[in-house]
Amino acid sequence: MSPWLYILVLGIGFGGVALLTPLAMRLGKRWGIVDRPGGRRTHKGEIPRIGGLGIFPAFALAALLPVALGAPRNDPLELTRLAGVLAGMAVVWIVGLLDDRYKLPPLAQLAGLALAALAAIACKVFIEVFNDPLSDQQIWIDWYLMLPISLVWLIGMTGTVNMVDGLDGLATGVTAIAAAVLFVHMLRLGQYSVSLLPLALVGCCLGFLPHNFYPARIFLGGGAYVLGFALGALAIVAGAKVASVLLVLWLPIVDVVWQVYSRWRRGQPISLGDRGHLHLRLQDLGWPVGRIVLLYYGITALLGAVALLSPLRILKLAILVGAGVIILVLLAVLARAGSDDIATGT
Repeated sequence: MSPWLYILVLGIGFGGVALLTPLAMRLGKRWGIVDRPGGRRTHKGEIPRIGGLGIFPAFALAALLPVALGAPRNDPLELTRLAGVLAGMAVVWIVGLLDDRYKLPPLAQLAGLALAALAAIACKVFIEVFNDPLSDQQIWIDWYLMLPISLVWLIGMTGTVNMVDGLDGLATGVTAIAAAVLFVHMLRLGQYSVSLLPLALVGCCLGFLPHNFYPARIFLGGGAYVLGFALGALAIVAGAKVASVLLVLWLPIVDVVWQVYSRWRRGQPISLGDRGHLHLRLQDLGWPVGRIVLLYYGITALLGAVALLSPLRILKLAILVGAGVIILVLLAVLARAGSDDIATGT
């Protein structure tokens, strides 16, 4: 595989989003698709929230370019899975834009995410094998387990990135780091053509980040769905490296699980946003936005290094458990120290 192809894919992802994002900013203001301060939103002024408008088209262009150029491929199902990734991303892209414009009800959002996941699964993007960290053996599962597990994974990853999108540049940067880890991991396994997909995602995130980092001039909005679905699907395309992505995104995943539990305990709808997330609690404690975001970047990069460098699956499992306990204790302490009346937003 020519190094120039990698540079070209990265550049198209970056340049496509960099060129389309100013257009999205103008359209967001013209159409009134903006976020205003209030509730759990503490930014100043009206900020367009259709940042996802340019992400999927740029990713699709970068992902399809190697196909058009005839890049060599070892897996006969690779193009089928690519079609599944793009089909699923297209669905969540549309759902995200509709939600940005019309504020879809939670059930409509969930139905859209499920449809996207099913589209990907129909094109062989599903989880059918696990690596047992205790015995190092592969465990194959039948379709009646494969289907719900794959659905939960794809929908869960999409929702996780959407929920972590609470501070300027947070979800975008975390996604870029996770995609970079997937890219390096695929290169090590000799999956040279498939590795172009997470590289395209890295380029898209880097192209959007200058507009989205604090102080943001545009928010991801439904684009967080696109990033989350892409990560979930690419983890499967990478050879079911679900455990590695779990480790890299462990901080936001544990945070989301805690918020689901907290809202259920308070009798609050799970879909109703509040300021209970770790990054928002740190902001309420007076931490600057940039410091919180860089902290998340650092933790994500550290866990990504562990995922790449750790030779033992049992060690990764131990780190997952240990880090999960630490994060949960921190969340519990912050929840006890804070008010029980968490400001909500729409």
